[in-house]
Amino acid sequence: MTDPFEALFHHAPCGYLTTTDDGRITRVNDTFLTWSGHHRDQLLGSAFGRLLPVGDRILWSTHSQPQLATTGTVGDVAVDVVGADRTRRPALLTATRVPTDDGTDAEVRVVVVGAPGRRAHEQELVAALHRVEEADDRRVAAEADGRRRALQDPLTGLPNRAGLTQHLEPTPEGPVGVLVVDVDHFAVVNESLGASAGDELLVTVAARLTAAVRDGAVVARVSADEFVVVERCPDLAAVRRLADRALAQLSAPVALAGLEVVTSASIGAAVADDADRALQHAGSAMQRAKARGGGRVDVHDPTTANSTADRLRLLGELRHGITGGQLRLLYQPQVQLHDGHVRGVEALVRWQHPTRGLLPPSEFIDAAEQSGLVRELGAWVLDTAVAQAARWARDTGQPPLEVSVNLSARQLGDPGLVDAVTAALGRHRLPAHLLVLEITETALVADPDAAAATLSALQELGVGISVDDFGTGYASLTYLQRFPVDELKIDRSFVDGLGVSDGDTGIVRACVQLAHAVGVRAVAEGVETEEQRRALVEMGCDVGQGYLFSRPVQADAIRPL
Repeated sequence: MTDPFEALFHHAPCGYLTTTDDGRITRVNDTFLTWSGHHRDQLLGSAFGRLLPVGDRILWSTHSQPQLATTGTVGDVAVDVVGADRTRRPALLTATRVPTDDGTDAEVRVVVVGAPGRRAHEQELVAALHRVEEADDRRVAAEADGRRRALQDPLTGLPNRAGLTQHLEPTPEGPVGVLVVDVDHFAVVNESLGASAGDELLVTVAARLTAAVRDGAVVARVSADEFVVVERCPDLAAVRRLADRALAQLSAPVALAGLEVVTSASIGAAVADDADRALQHAGSAMQRAKARGGGRVDVHDPTTANSTADRLRLLGELRHGITGGQLRLLYQPQVQLHDGHVRGVEALVRWQHPTRGLLPPSEFIDAAEQSGLVRELGAWVLDTAVAQAARWARDTGQPPLEVSVNLSARQLGDPGLVDAVTAALGRHRLPAHLLVLEITETALVADPDAAAATLSALQELGVGISVDDFGTGYASLTYLQRFPVDELKIDRSFVDGLGVSDGDTGIVRACVQLAHAVGVRAVAEGVETEEQRRALVEMGCDVGQGYLFSRPVQADAIRPL
């Protein structure tokens, strides 16, 4: 009976040979004999290398056989096999070395795939090579695109922070002017009109800044709503002109989501031979512009004393002033316009500096706000004002007075604010309705969600909430709809224009009407003339505050008023 494995060996679809370790052929199948034309008795005992032309024989003996000895396998070696008619037949060889059981010898098993298989294999190799080359091209292109994206803002197409750094290296020769531009109240646009409108605003800002600079300047977007402009400027006057051009471009209305919105920006400007130093100074100047309400330019003046050192010295002195009893509170009356009676006061802090005299808030509030020291300052003002209000409330011979206390953006964002107000009211036994906390619109937009939660908690205590400098912020109607508010204080800049500017008169009238429409008090700041008072009375404004009635005075001067 025929051995089935023997039949499989002889009639396999490819050629099979076995050899000894030294390459002597010991077996060969019928498929190989048919393909090559050789006879079995001619091959058995002969050297396998004799089937290969000289070049392939050298390759086999110097490369394949040593590899067999070390690894035990050789795969897909492309050779020619010399047939019985002396023609060369392309083939692929695969060989495996199988040691015998006693380890004294080994059998080498060789698989021969003829020309059709080899051509297909070669075609596959060529196709694979093409795929590798194409993949490498795609990789190179992807790396280049990745490097470009890493240096570019995807929304505006401007350089990002990393791209700006690359533009600034090497440092430009000669003085360089830098603007740091922060879009005022950008978060309100996102919240009120949606993220797509916010993106549209940023693209518009990028285009307008690019239009405001000369050829060769760099405009970059370095954070969500902050841009940087770098342009050669010989002096402060040149960088001031550049900043004014940028501010004028950004102040033009822009159509967003079908609405015409008036934008503004806080711009810090600086000039230096070193771009990094100019960038640092411009950033500080931008923070000063933003702290003063935005919509303005602040230029760093290098001829002044070291601003950083002065600021650190001022903060040290202020910290000592808070703990050393140097702070003072003055109170400015708030008068009911329909009858002239004083209904409340605003607490205004002053610093009795040991060498510089009595300093107004403009001399130290900004530094305190930026450093975080404003929390200690604000805590002192709150406690002192509540204590004084409690003393007035205990005076049964006079009607009680509301006391308004200003809160900074940092105080509004302090998670301990509600507890601090609760503790102060309880400590001095002041009814909560006699305390009014004033918050600017700028403070509200810093973190609208947190602000809404904090103001709601304060209102639950019974504390009044006032929006200070109303009309100078952004999307004011949005605040009235979202935040719990008891009164609006119309900014003094509009009150100054009463009877002089039709625009200011119209704004004040609109603010009064808006306050009444939502059921809150309208308070006018900066009332200084009788003409202004009469105009406010005619408009129906509820309360006035300003030098016409009284300057800020000591607490003991309030009751006689």
